[in-house]
Amino acid sequence: MASAKEIADRIIANVEKVIIGKREAVELVLIALICRGHALIEDVPGVGKTMLAKSLSRSIGCNFKRIQFTPDLLPTDITGVSVYNQKTSDFEFRQGPIIAQIVLADEINRATPKTQSALLEAMEERQVTVDGVTHPMPTPFLVMATQNPIEYEGTFPLPEAQLDRFLLRITLGYPSLDDEVTIIEMQQKVHPVDELGTVVGVEEVLALTEAAKEVYVDAMIKRYIVTIADATRHHEATYVGASPRGSLGLYRTSQARALLADRDFVLPDDVKALAQVVLAHRLIVNPASRMKDVTGSSIIEQVLDGVPVPGARPRDRVST
Repeated sequence: MASAKEIADRIIANVEKVIIGKREAVELVLIALICRGHALIEDVPGVGKTMLAKSLSRSIGCNFKRIQFTPDLLPTDITGVSVYNQKTSDFEFRQGPIIAQIVLADEINRATPKTQSALLEAMEERQVTVDGVTHPMPTPFLVMATQNPIEYEGTFPLPEAQLDRFLLRITLGYPSLDDEVTIIEMQQKVHPVDELGTVVGVEEVLALTEAAKEVYVDAMIKRYIVTIADATRHHEATYVGASPRGSLGLYRTSQARALLADRDFVLPDDVKALAQVVLAHRLIVNPASRMKDVTGSSIIEQVLDGVPVPGARPRDRVST
């Protein structure tokens, strides 16, 4: 079997045939897949959120389902429902769209909190329970949810428990002028996603997951991760800091990032590079700080500046 980096590079290169100029975002989604986590993509409409999910599923040969979240969507529309069959005189389970390998939860914040909660069991325990019967999720299983950060009418904020189940929060942003010209030229006759082929099998994706677990993390790095998470809990601007699930997510994603860089050990730079996308969305800023435009991202920046990096020497004080 090819090395872990070769497998990852094939996936990323294939997705980049559709998603132009967004390598960092593509790598983050792949990290979420490797870590058996889920990704929340928060950005304005039309920047390629749906295409990113489709491109990834086609690249790794996984089945793909899309759920359009609306205010009238019911939990059973997601998980599935038991229907009575008159021929067999028994109830049959008709699975919902959540039972797929790559699931796009489009505009997730347009559904009511009751419907949003239908994802909780599937995302954390990788199963759904309908009428007392448990149905396991396929492997791999990745939920990519999207939401529009600038439109609030007819939307419902994601509950804290739901946000905490997303391993990463990603933004794509607008493409550069040159990249946008390339996008226009590529879609002149046909959309490139329609011609995208499979470059990696499911077995190789699972091999990446196992390889990431073997990446070495020094005790000082572990302490660094936990110290960052703990600092968010004691920051003056936070009402609720990062949970232990957040520090575990930062640990696992750092292993996956090192794997993509063809390293078998984690560096402090891996932790610092991922702290924003892993922890910022898990913080609840207190009302007084929100009035001052303090955000989870700005808190993480302050925490990273304040927590000593393992192995770094303190600056010499200038004598006066």
